[in-house]
Amino acid sequence: MSNSISTTTEINTPLLQQNHSVLPKQEDSIPQNGTISGAVFNISTTMVGAGIMSIPATMKVLGIIPGLIVILSVAVITDLTVEFMLRFTSSGKAVTYAGMVGESFGSVGSLAVKICVITTNLGVLIVYFIILGDVLCGNEFNGTTHLGILQQWFGIHWWTCRAFALLIVALFIMLPLVMLRRVDSLKYSSALSIALALVFVVICSSMAFHSLWSGKTQSVRLFPDFSQVTALDLFTTVPVFVTGFGFHVNVHPIRAELVKPSDMSIAVRLSLLISVAIYFAIGFFGYLLFGDSIMPDVLINFDQNSDSSVGRLLDDIIRLSYALHLALVFPIMFYSLRANIDELLFSNKRPLALDTRRFVSLTLVLLAFTYFVAVEIPNVWYFFQFLGSTTIVCLSFLFPAAIILRDMHGISKTIDQVMATVVIILAVGTSGIAIWTNLNGSSAD
Repeated sequence: MSNSISTTTEINTPLLQQNHSVLPKQEDSIPQNGTISGAVFNISTTMVGAGIMSIPATMKVLGIIPGLIVILSVAVITDLTVEFMLRFTSSGKAVTYAGMVGESFGSVGSLAVKICVITTNLGVLIVYFIILGDVLCGNEFNGTTHLGILQQWFGIHWWTCRAFALLIVALFIMLPLVMLRRVDSLKYSSALSIALALVFVVICSSMAFHSLWSGKTQSVRLFPDFSQVTALDLFTTVPVFVTGFGFHVNVHPIRAELVKPSDMSIAVRLSLLISVAIYFAIGFFGYLLFGDSIMPDVLINFDQNSDSSVGRLLDDIIRLSYALHLALVFPIMFYSLRANIDELLFSNKRPLALDTRRFVSLTLVLLAFTYFVAVEIPNVWYFFQFLGSTTIVCLSFLFPAAIILRDMHGISKTIDQVMATVVIILAVGTSGIAIWTNLNGSSAD
């Protein structure tokens, strides 16, 4: 995710600051040559992140038909709120997401966006590191120890431990990618990331069809089983999809690099179609394969299924592809984190993309911080389970709807304001219920 970029002709550089003065001519050294395909890959990669492994568990709670309805509903609302943002960006002068909200709600609104972006992205990046550590070096779930791929292949040594393995990933995969200064430069790694997600879909669907042919598939429910879940439990699945579709802070930097900024709407809709298809395929086939035994993280189910040489091979392929997928999603999320922190701390400086010393220093500090937190506090991700119900909801739904209601540029129609009001009511209502249900569940445990 990232902050927003203005569409004015003199501002073509990503990572720009909110500055209404005329910017120097040297910004033209970074051209607008982004393509629709590159935008689609980057947006889709943002959406198809770590949350894909939780989708089958949501199908278990919701049932197949309500699960599909929720996926489609969140996608439609996402498209609506992104359209709000694009229209107000074209009418305003702000060059960041925070600046766009600041035009309507002043410095308080701008600061709120920055805090939400920094909190969300920093938390998500730490979680990515933690999951990578679990996949490569193992973890413990419900009292059961699961060995990582490196430990299974080479045994337990100092060089297969979490700290060393993650350091190698950070230095040789993540660092070269986060040092790229244009988000469009990540389109190739993003394309590979989507391909790896499709690898999981293909393997999962193939195993499901094989089980179906052999008569070994699990029974699945089309609708929720209220003997096992309550109506309130259904709301706890919504933040999973909200988090998945929450790419709003990447809208403006990607748009700013397109040759035709108007192509952004096309890229967004294509990305949503890809993500909806991947989410439903993973949810349906994963649920069909494991049924009620599905775990919150479906990778654990594949680990339990490895009782043959073929099963172990598929398990390794799935886990390795997922680990690399996360490592390639990491730079997209890192991009907006770095940009918002820079905007918060150095708002009066020259653009970050053109200041090599500041760019490199901030990049290294943030990468090192996320690495050390993930290594030293591997259970911190429990805190970030609530991000999908709080900061991500604000960034994805509440802020875009709020600028429509505020309508500083006088471009909102009555239907826009009605839809914005509905979005706010739905977002606040479902998030509130999800948080309350999760807290009560934690207390009960």
